Amino acid sequence: MRKEILALVTSAVALVTLAARAQVGAIDPNRPHTEQDYDHEHPPSLRYGAAGEQEKKQKYTCSMHPEVVMDHPGNCPKCGMKLVPLKQNKRRISNSDKSRAGAQRPTSNSEHMMHHGDDMAMPHRDHGGHEMHMEMHSTVDLADPMNREGSGTSWLPDSSPMYGRMFMFEDNMLMLHGAIFPRYTNVSTRRGDDRIDAPNWIMGMYSHPLGDTAQFGARLMMSLDPLTEGGRGYPLLFQSGESWHDQPLHDRQHPHDLFDELSMSLSQKFDHDLSAYLYFGYPGEPALGPPTFMHRPSAMDDPDAPLGHHWQDSTHVTFGVATAGLQWRSLKIEGSIFTGREPDENRYDFDRPRFDSFSGRISWNPTQNLALQFSHGYIKSPETLEPDLKRHRTTASVIYNLPLGHDSNWSNTFAWGQNHDTSEGKTQSFLVESNYQRGRDTVYLRWERVEKSGHELVLDPPDESRIFPVSGYTLGYVRDVSHGNGLDAGLGTQFTINGRPDRLDRYYGDDLGYAFEFFLRIRPSLHGHGAHDMDGHVAGVEK
Repeated sequence: MRKEILALVTSAVALVTLAARAQVGAIDPNRPHTEQDYDHEHPPSLRYGAAGEQEKKQKYTCSMHPEVVMDHPGNCPKCGMKLVPLKQNKRRISNSDKSRAGAQRPTSNSEHMMHHGDDMAMPHRDHGGHEMHMEMHSTVDLADPMNREGSGTSWLPDSSPMYGRMFMFEDNMLMLHGAIFPRYTNVSTRRGDDRIDAPNWIMGMYSHPLGDTAQFGARLMMSLDPLTEGGRGYPLLFQSGESWHDQPLHDRQHPHDLFDELSMSLSQKFDHDLSAYLYFGYPGEPALGPPTFMHRPSAMDDPDAPLGHHWQDSTHVTFGVATAGLQWRSLKIEGSIFTGREPDENRYDFDRPRFDSFSGRISWNPTQNLALQFSHGYIKSPETLEPDLKRHRTTASVIYNLPLGHDSNWSNTFAWGQNHDTSEGKTQSFLVESNYQRGRDTVYLRWERVEKSGHELVLDPPDESRIFPVSGYTLGYVRDVSHGNGLDAGLGTQFTINGRPDRLDRYYGDDLGYAFEFFLRIRPSLHGHGAHDMDGHVAGVEK
């Protein structure tokens, strides 16, 4: 019976992959459509009149990918957004330049966008009614496009979709995003449970320019998990980590704290290719592991945390983090000092900062669709119940995102994490995620294999020192009933099969381990979805 079900899951994975491949040939997102392409296709004899003046031919661009410039309306070949007109605008004039402003020619949006390369951009109007130019940078590093920004200081692929609502206040940017999953979940076996709950989080990101080459950023992330999940969290077979009432949690995912991130950053751009930043969080996320699961496009529709969470990205809520990073082109190296202790059972307070642990990470985005990272960290005393524990964690991940045209995207993650504990030695975790979205429909999957000790699973003393490989196979589907109008609300369901060694049957029973759930997924729409023009308003952006 177990083999038949696994075969069905494998078949579903193959169908999703084939569906995605069918779309790849339609678009080559790596081919830049720039003014150089336009110039090559249109020789000067067609672009200029007898007097040498350029014809007033309307050009079109994408508000999310300003390097795309075309001579006709349509959809962006990278993200599928509707192209908007490029218009001549008056250059922003500083006080020092006012005396010679009359001698300077106006700068077009296209010239300004080409100068900034990959930075996302959009115009807005100043108080005089003139169009001004506003780049959409990461709140952590001025040199990064916003789509690259993951959790903490981690990177996503530059082509990643961004779900949120943006507000512009002159030079200040505020982005709001989050998600909530009201649901019913049912987990089998003797250690399973069923309940109604609602995992959730909300986040605000703010940035303010400090001149042309520096930026201040701030972020706030909160969760009402302490109310919706309670102290024990929600049922999740083979999950482990943290405690409740001074007892280790097992087969449950712990709730997140009320405050999950309260951070600020300062970044400086030295030239076109070189930048640096400082990041401080209380709480925050050190430079260790891939982007946290709820911030990965490949996992954003799955309400559950991965079983390997405490092998890969569990440090995303750390009370006391300081990170410094140096970026050259698409390569970044960064290091952190941080508090090794995980959050305590009081989910409403701010834990004592210790700054007793450290980590380093190398990130590389070789193309706009790829994000690679390798990291290592020393974590001192992560568990309250085991104060003498010392952990060395090593992780590596590959995230691949492929826009498939208008309102369609395919995102994938492979992640590996290893914990080397003083008492248990080395244990490994592997994860593969995939999320295929087309219009209102989304299909996603997750496969995991994690080595967990009997101590981690809270087994009897004879089995405490043994290592047990456990696994999970999840397939889910979401259908949006509200889509692209500012708020996406989708009805979803998912089914999970869990594998375990026979020796665990004495704890979990002889029946197949499985879980199913029905949920409502609510989140902001894709940023820029449904944009019509750039004259005064871009969908998802308000002044």
